[in-house]
Amino acid sequence: MKISDSQKKELQNAIKGEVLIPGNDKYEESRQLWNAMFDKKPAIIIRCRNKKDIAHAVNFGRDNNLLIAVKSGGHNSAGTGSCDNGLMIDLSPMQNVEVDAENNIVKAEAGCLLSTIDAATQKYGLAISSGMISHTGVGGLTLGGGFGWISRKHGFSIDNLLSAEVITAKGEIVTASASENPDLFWAIRGGGGNFGVISSFVFKAAKIGTEVLSGPIVKSFDDLKEYMQFHREFVRTLPDEMTINMVVRHAPPLPFIPEKYHGKLVLLLPFVWLGDPDEGQKIIQNVRDCTETIGDGSGMYPWAGWQTAFDELNSHGARNYWKSHHITDLSDGFIDAIIEYALKFPTTECEMFIPHMEGAPSRIDPAATAFPHRKTPFLLNIHTRWRDSSDDEKCLQWVNDFHKATEAFAKGVYVNFISTEGADRVKDAYTAPIWYRLTECKNKWDPDNLFRMNQNITPSNHK
Repeated sequence: MKISDSQKKELQNAIKGEVLIPGNDKYEESRQLWNAMFDKKPAIIIRCRNKKDIAHAVNFGRDNNLLIAVKSGGHNSAGTGSCDNGLMIDLSPMQNVEVDAENNIVKAEAGCLLSTIDAATQKYGLAISSGMISHTGVGGLTLGGGFGWISRKHGFSIDNLLSAEVITAKGEIVTASASENPDLFWAIRGGGGNFGVISSFVFKAAKIGTEVLSGPIVKSFDDLKEYMQFHREFVRTLPDEMTINMVVRHAPPLPFIPEKYHGKLVLLLPFVWLGDPDEGQKIIQNVRDCTETIGDGSGMYPWAGWQTAFDELNSHGARNYWKSHHITDLSDGFIDAIIEYALKFPTTECEMFIPHMEGAPSRIDPAATAFPHRKTPFLLNIHTRWRDSSDDEKCLQWVNDFHKATEAFAKGVYVNFISTEGADRVKDAYTAPIWYRLTECKNKWDPDNLFRMNQNITPSNHK
């Protein structure tokens, strides 16, 4: 669709934000996404500054029959934050954070990156339960579930969400909470952006202080099987205060990793301990002692700094494709698949991310939110990452083969780790009863599927 000058002028006069079309200043910058596989060109971008701007944008998109994409941070493997020839609603100007330190409550506008929220909350020693990459947008992360370094102790992002302000498909501004529109509140906690555009979130924050014992411990790839056989039992005995994840990849040139291992396959064991540092050191010593430790970057780090530790390995501008499973057990067969496919990494930027889940989220009723897979102990994210489009075929072949080889050890998928894999794969993020309930909510709140640039839950009247 071509946007006329009169349409643009009328819309610009109605909002406080900006209206961008191809050729305008800021258009190229605004349309960019984290994943360089996607080079989408919207017919119009509306950069919103408040909830009324969002309502105008939704109404404009609906009334002009435009495909609508919503961008918070744009950090999404599936590239759903933009679209071709449609409308991008860009929330990135909405960066305000309000902290009620007395009651440990944080209100964040939906354009905030996690780093923005950390900067505001850490003034009071607070943090919200969120993700692990600081340039992730709070919007997409939260709507899909949201887990990170403190979620084993404090719950997922959705478990700490108190309310949200939602702009519906009708352009109405409503509150979703336990007491207002509770069906919508249930659906947005795990159901993604299917039900409206969020303008702001209100979270319960955790008091974690400003420093945490954290850091990666590094093991030789040659000892991977022995270590993983230890890890699969050990981490399941840990208190909620300790989170230890695994990353299999080629070693980055970090100062605490001996130079001879740089660029070689290694096992990284990043961890966070939320408690007395001496107690945490005693626990993590078990990890150091199991197989040879070839590098140790652990110590007391500022929380906001630790949250940026993996940003560079996930920077903007690369081509990315993710496939994922919830994993029922780190069995020997699973470990063998990890070793086989790590030895066949198509590029040195690829990695296998295996977080340990459980903890507080696993003790919440799976039907309480639209995030039912709470009890599987591990998760596998196959992060395929490369630079040159000529490598697309070999990279996609590798990730699809690896994903298939690990299906026998899987139960469901985390919706935020799905790329462009089709409608059936979206259903795997939910159970049948949850999917039915989500569909009912979609029928009520977006019966015409206006919000479909996402991991889509199709209304019953759409095929």
